[in-house]
Amino acid sequence: MSYEVYMHGQILGTHSFLLKGDFLKPDEYSEIKAKYFLPGGETGTAATVLASLGVSVRIDGTHIGTEVAPLLKEFYKDKTVDLSSLYFDPEYEGLMDYVVIAGLVRSPMGVFQSLYEPGAKRRWSMPKEEDVAGCKVAAIDPFFIEATQAVAELCVKHNKPYVTIDCKHDSYLHKHCAINAVSKECTHEYLSQGMSLEDICRLLADNTEGLVIITAGENDMLYARKGQPIKRMKPFSVEVKSTLGAGDTFKAGCVYGLLHGMEDDELVRFASACSAIAISDFPLPLNPPTMEKVRKLMEHIEI
Repeated sequence: MSYEVYMHGQILGTHSFLLKGDFLKPDEYSEIKAKYFLPGGETGTAATVLASLGVSVRIDGTHIGTEVAPLLKEFYKDKTVDLSSLYFDPEYEGLMDYVVIAGLVRSPMGVFQSLYEPGAKRRWSMPKEEDVAGCKVAAIDPFFIEATQAVAELCVKHNKPYVTIDCKHDSYLHKHCAINAVSKECTHEYLSQGMSLEDICRLLADNTEGLVIITAGENDMLYARKGQPIKRMKPFSVEVKSTLGAGDTFKAGCVYGLLHGMEDDELVRFASACSAIAISDFPLPLNPPTMEKVRKLMEHIEI
């Protein structure tokens, strides 16, 4: 199939558990309200959202195996997400995580660190040059070392703009990006060094020609380009059912905006609306943002 967006990164099977009451407490019983096994990961979730928004996507990255492959094939069989570049390992169950959720609070669990232990088998694919060359816009997760670098270099070679997430100011991925969407996880290290969010935004913006966006949960987003003033935007306020996938959906909104040539203000607002819709329902893969929902939210709420 033809595709507009190429994405390389984390593609998982996510076991999610929505609790009926408050978050887990040691030695206390908790009632599960709902549980699911659905596609997840930064790239998997973003691909689901983009397909819901009418975008065709080809994904690659994490190897899939005996547990995850059937899940992905069944889930995406009627969606515009091309799985043909994924590598199937019959001796591997596939990467999975487990997430316990109670409203604004969630706790993810997995075996991600084991992927990088000395002697561990590489569980991700190098990019195929034809995949990058064939897209209009790319998205790159920053987790796969030499594979991640290779995707970025191919994007530069073929003049394909790309969105990335949580990249430091001195990385190759950040330097050459069209958009770097930065979350609390990435800013924490800078904050621990005594920098303010404004300082971080300026440092990041000064080291790329792309757009830098810093998200901060319910607090104002900051965004800027090199040599331009830092702007702020208040995120949409919605009733939160689960924050799982909020950042991945924001990334998808950035990809959509880049693909469709949105100006910075419009793009940030669009991505924020996508993220707001994502956290207002559960589970996200079965209730992804649609253009109708995004437009309604943007029309009825002024930031």
